[in-house]
Amino acid sequence: MDGLSVDIRKGETFALVGESGSGKSTVARMAVGLLPVTSGTVTIDGVSMTDVKDSAARQALRKRIQMIFQDPYASLNPRWKVSRIIAEPIHAFGLLKGEAVEARVGELLTLVGLHPDDGKKFPHEFSGGQRQRIAIARALASSAEFIVCDEPTSALDVSVQAQILNLMRDLQKEFGLTYLFISHNLAVVRHMADRIGVMYLGRLVEVSDSKAMFRAPRHPYTRMLLDAVPDLGMTGRQRQMVAGEIPNPINPPSGCTFHPRCPLANERCKREAPAMIDGVACHAVEEGRTGA
Repeated sequence: MDGLSVDIRKGETFALVGESGSGKSTVARMAVGLLPVTSGTVTIDGVSMTDVKDSAARQALRKRIQMIFQDPYASLNPRWKVSRIIAEPIHAFGLLKGEAVEARVGELLTLVGLHPDDGKKFPHEFSGGQRQRIAIARALASSAEFIVCDEPTSALDVSVQAQILNLMRDLQKEFGLTYLFISHNLAVVRHMADRIGVMYLGRLVEVSDSKAMFRAPRHPYTRMLLDAVPDLGMTGRQRQMVAGEIPNPINPPSGCTFHPRCPLANERCKREAPAMIDGVACHAVEEGRTGA
């Protein structure tokens, strides 16, 4: 990460998109505390995750945050039955005891479209979509308010993806959930996101309302990503072919890190890193050189 700053509003779905290696999953892991932050802060509802010293305060904050991982099989303990997997956050945060835990697990399984008796099975006895439903039930077990979704449907069949996405939207409406949604699939992002942040090499290059971004992308990198999506409508619009590869983040290019691949780059782009102005970090946009 390099100077990344973003605010996610309560109750919205904020999506992060970008090529592999741009830093999306790193952001996700820092947000939930799986990766330490070398500098800067992660603040949830006014409380800093990075500066909390009191363990009780940190624990109270952490139960409001959960994560849904990309691979629904790797994220579930294969040696545990589903009921124990879903009950783990309940036990970890001391929310319920005794028979109330079993009742809560059954309620959560029903909520995600499974049967309470499914709690007696092991993860390998379920399909990929069913396993992701279990992962969603586990994320809701602690009554979380902020859920980080790291490619939650990329390992699933297309027909199952739609079911899981619709389930997530229904749960968001019912419980007022806030999502940080990470995906390579721009069609999924268009369906899910209220706002979108485009990442390149650890930086945000554009942040915009979802509809506005798909209608009129401003940053050259955003345009390149959207041009890579098949044109099913056969509009005949001129498209910019994807050029080059994402550089090594250990030794990034000078100035704007996208300039080696950018058709609009000039000498200023090579020397000076652009600031985020009106939701986009691009000298060409600032200088009106985009031709849009």
